[in-house]
Amino acid sequence: MALGGESRIAARCANRPRVVLSNVPAGPAIYRVGFWADAEASVGFIWSKESVTERCHSDVATVAKPEVGSGPAARVAVIFGASGGIGGALVEAIQTAESFEHVVAFSRSSSPSIDLLDETSLERATAYAATLGELRLVIDATGFLHDDRHRPEKTWRQLDADSLARSFALNAIGPALIMKHVLPRLPQSGKAVFATLSARVGSIGDNRLGGWYSYRASKAALNQLVRTAAVELARRSPDAICIALHPGTVATALSAPFAAEGLKVHSPATAAQHLLAVIDRLSADANGCFFDWRGQPVPW
Repeated sequence: MALGGESRIAARCANRPRVVLSNVPAGPAIYRVGFWADAEASVGFIWSKESVTERCHSDVATVAKPEVGSGPAARVAVIFGASGGIGGALVEAIQTAESFEHVVAFSRSSSPSIDLLDETSLERATAYAATLGELRLVIDATGFLHDDRHRPEKTWRQLDADSLARSFALNAIGPALIMKHVLPRLPQSGKAVFATLSARVGSIGDNRLGGWYSYRASKAALNQLVRTAAVELARRSPDAICIALHPGTVATALSAPFAAEGLKVHSPATAAQHLLAVIDRLSADANGCFFDWRGQPVPW
């Protein structure tokens, strides 16, 4: 592209905002941004400052910036379970908003990798993220509903010790161990949020249909763990928030076989925007609560 000319470079991906670079006279230094993507649908960006003779003009969709830890303290956002549908969408949405210096995505294939059944991996991942700065937003987007061997129970006749143990290991014990290592590393002042993805079916007060014994019970256990940890967190970090979130029914591999006809189903990208909007509105008095994707309280 000739300097001072009228040529333009336009880049567009399907269903994504357009970015246009156009020539302008020489001027001051700017920040240049480069984008990357990986096989898990995570995206990232790298900033570099340089003196140029052209200015970047963008024609992009506006994305609301999360307010969590805004300002100098807005350092690190962490997503556990980034290879899942909701987790990957959360990573992309947070990176697009550009409110954090680092967005760290952990999964079984990340480096360092995590395994909910291996506490050492969770401790190692948390320690790594903490080396990058203050943990201002940590979201646990892990979860287990079914696999080839275990399906949600429709009756007590289908209860199985192995299925129960696996659900509790992945939906309650694993997230509890994430909290064990994350919560002590949250800043002691200023807004910081730990949010874990629970489910409305984990609500005891809202259970009117029955069934899904393992999943319901393990998510109910997770809710109690969140509530208990929030009490302890408030003593150490009075501005911090530890919550459970119900993302609604999302079009992912986890929920696809069980989406009822006529039920409102969100795309992962939409679900991520809803969840981040709820987090943005939270204040310290929300610590220890359970909210749905609209920000409405869910009965315990």
